[in-house]
Amino acid sequence: MEGIVVRRVIPSDNSCLFNAVGFVMEHDKHKAAELRQVIAATVASDPVKYSEAFLAKTNEEYCAWILDPEKWGGAIELSILAEYYGREIAAYDIQTCRCDLYGQELKYPERVMLIYDGLHYDALAVCPAEGAPEEFDQTIFTVQKDRTVGAIEGLALNLVKDAQRKRSYTDTGNFTLRCGVCQIGVIGQKEAVEHAQATGHVNFQEYK
Repeated sequence: MEGIVVRRVIPSDNSCLFNAVGFVMEHDKHKAAELRQVIAATVASDPVKYSEAFLAKTNEEYCAWILDPEKWGGAIELSILAEYYGREIAAYDIQTCRCDLYGQELKYPERVMLIYDGLHYDALAVCPAEGAPEEFDQTIFTVQKDRTVGAIEGLALNLVKDAQRKRSYTDTGNFTLRCGVCQIGVIGQKEAVEHAQATGHVNFQEYK
């Protein structure tokens, strides 16, 4: 394989997961609204699988929630999108260097890669040289007999480790946030969620 693994930055607008998937699957960073619809339709079509116990919301509440452009996606949405596109999605976590693989039990022949910093998803791609434009990016990789994507996997992990060394991730257990509505400070994801549930405020900014 020729080329280098690069991180393609996706805008931070609460839809980064969907737009990152859109980019690696279709070279399109504007797929969020469409992919939210796909997820809502998938969940609504199978209330047994997507039960309240699984979703932590009723099926109906979840479908309304995921269609809201302010709401973030995570593991449930990635597993549905892997199935929708018929490709594995590898999500690399910068803080732990862990790779979560969605769709692997279905043994899809191809894989795409994302990188996650605790709050935000970007896309991973292979480009021919440093600085090459995005239209030359390769984002879909063949899964080999050993269920890896060969040398690309090592290159992707090196990029993730480099990001970890630079501490370019958000420790969601301990990060400090300020509520943009009432300016109260909270520590960690748990307190932020509790504050949001108590007040309905969802506009948080990280501050050091």
